[in-house]
Amino acid sequence: MVAPDVMLSLRDVGISYSGEPAMAGVSFDVHRHEIFGIVGPAGGGKTSLMRAINRMDQFTPGMKVTGSISLNGREIRDWRNVYALRRRIGVVFPLPVGLPLSVYENVALSPRLRGLRNKAELDVVVERCLTRAALWDEVKDRLDSLGSRLSGGQQQRLTIARALSQEPELLLLDEFSIAVDPVTTMRIEEILRGLKGELTIILVTNLVQQARRLADRTAFFLRGELVEVGDTAELFSRNCTDERTQRYLDGRFG
Repeated sequence: MVAPDVMLSLRDVGISYSGEPAMAGVSFDVHRHEIFGIVGPAGGGKTSLMRAINRMDQFTPGMKVTGSISLNGREIRDWRNVYALRRRIGVVFPLPVGLPLSVYENVALSPRLRGLRNKAELDVVVERCLTRAALWDEVKDRLDSLGSRLSGGQQQRLTIARALSQEPELLLLDEFSIAVDPVTTMRIEEILRGLKGELTIILVTNLVQQARRLADRTAFFLRGELVEVGDTAELFSRNCTDERTQRYLDGRFG
């Protein structure tokens, strides 16, 4: 039985590509309304794990996922409608992916697909999501402009607004700051702190200090192995249970 405060539960998850193992034996829980950080060197399986949680493996040739992943106590493989599952799980990728649509339509697309047609109601959703992504004041006078014409940092925040328009319960962020400047990164971090009260966030980052600033708990992955997971403050206070974790957090490898 899943504890009431557990939103996402992984048990003995393994991932392989064309038979070659990329991850094995991964088990952990993500609690409601927490920011759960995932850190580790490249090739550790972090992005593969995000794909597995959102069931992107079925669109990735050769990718196979084993074990159990459950959302709110329900195994994600039991969802016959994968798109209904994905409406509950928003994803923000490392590089901004602006749809070839206006700023307005980038955010309105998901509500339209859910059946929302009333223009006044769509206006409210678009403004709310852009405001939550700290972008409304910068784009409110050019909502009809192509989203792809925004700056890199603005496009990344537009991607967050689009993810929020799905009204997800869980938000996955995979290296969101890799293509944006430090000022924008700090703005997005502030957004995430505010969103924690409304949803649950999994943050994959190659910046250990970002995990230290944002994450309530942090997991360290190395070569497809979950080495350690624990309270972020404890890990950064040198209370790691595995020397490899401490070496990575100290910048001695990775």
